[in-house]
Amino acid sequence: MASTANVTEFIITGLFRDAEVQRACFVLFLPVYLATLVGNGFIVLMVSVSEGLRSPMYFFLGYLSLVEICYSSTVVPKFIADLLAKIKTISFKGCLAQIFFFHFFGVAEILLLVVMAYDRYVAICKPLHYMTIMSHQLCHMLVAGSWLGGFFHSLIQILVTIPLPFCGPNVIDHYFCDLQPLFKLACANTFVEGVTVLANSGLISVVSLIILLCSYVIILVSLRNHSAEGRRKALSTCASHITVVVLFFGPAIFLYMRPSSTFTGDKLVAVFYTVITPMLNPIIYTLRNAEVKIAMRKLWSAKKSGMG
Repeated sequence: MASTANVTEFIITGLFRDAEVQRACFVLFLPVYLATLVGNGFIVLMVSVSEGLRSPMYFFLGYLSLVEICYSSTVVPKFIADLLAKIKTISFKGCLAQIFFFHFFGVAEILLLVVMAYDRYVAICKPLHYMTIMSHQLCHMLVAGSWLGGFFHSLIQILVTIPLPFCGPNVIDHYFCDLQPLFKLACANTFVEGVTVLANSGLISVVSLIILLCSYVIILVSLRNHSAEGRRKALSTCASHITVVVLFFGPAIFLYMRPSSTFTGDKLVAVFYTVITPMLNPIIYTLRNAEVKIAMRKLWSAKKSGMG
């Protein structure tokens, strides 16, 4: 059925209703978003210019940081601006665009995390063949595959959504456009569409999580044959990645693998993975990584000498 939408814009309820609380959230979340841009942007810059960060691991980290900037920017700028608005609205096309890019960058990030786990598996379990297997060409293909996977996932979500009729009401009970809150407003039964988008998201998430878990089980088992120093180095490089995986998948599983609700708690969990997690990733990777710290110091020293 072709779309018979009469609704041209949606009203977003936001995170909280109280104006004072919204202003406090603005003061809190604006610096968090700026820190996300600066932190992830700095990692992209370091990976691009630092000779010491030329390995495949940092190549993937640079793209992960780029995806984090894009992922956060699909939701957070409007969310922050809406905290100061009395009436929060978004056009129908704007809502579809936000859904598309939110899922596009979200799935691209999931697939990049899988790629990074494969990189760690090869580095630890097949160290003598690492540079041969993780060739320049393969690294670019894996990154391109992550972006393509995100694109096709989002395309399916949008193609399922566009034919739905929206003839009112037009109030989305969330702080951004997402599929399940939007489906509740459709003037039609959306059971099939809901199952389709859930299966689309769920299949990618579950398969990716299984691959991630299997990768790290194999890595941990193989570490028994390494020296104590080798185990320490391997666990150090893997710990950051595992932490990021837990921070990303934990809230997502909580929200999407349970019955939908309108509780503010669900919105707060969504805030964690749309606002907080993208800011934490640069901190996690830099605090536990000596090579990144050295590259940061060299970059800072070069900047100071250039200014002098």
